[in-house]
Amino acid sequence: MFGMGWAEIGVVVVVAMVVFGPERLPELARQAGRFVRTIRQMAENAKNDLGKEIGHDLSGVNLRDLDPREAVRRTLLDDPAPASAPARPSPAALRPGDRPPFDPEAT
Repeated sequence: MFGMGWAEIGVVVVVAMVVFGPERLPELARQAGRFVRTIRQMAENAKNDLGKEIGHDLSGVNLRDLDPREAVRRTLLDDPAPASAPARPSPAALRPGDRPPFDPEAT
């Protein structure tokens, strides 16, 4: 969760108990829960409003799909090569004494 293990979560809870005290901690947890719920609802409403404005093209779009890291990860890991790209033959290995190919236009 958020890149944190159980040890880090435990440290955060202990520090919160020391700083806020056990009396105020349940109320702060309720407020944090309400805040997260409100943010999620606002994001869902924004997505729905955008879908209404643009059309039903975005009805199946997940917010995670819009993350550039996810797009790169999906492109590099899931789809090894586009179907339209022609397969290039791999160059043969040179034997001892063979001259490497030379392109006079490249130099």
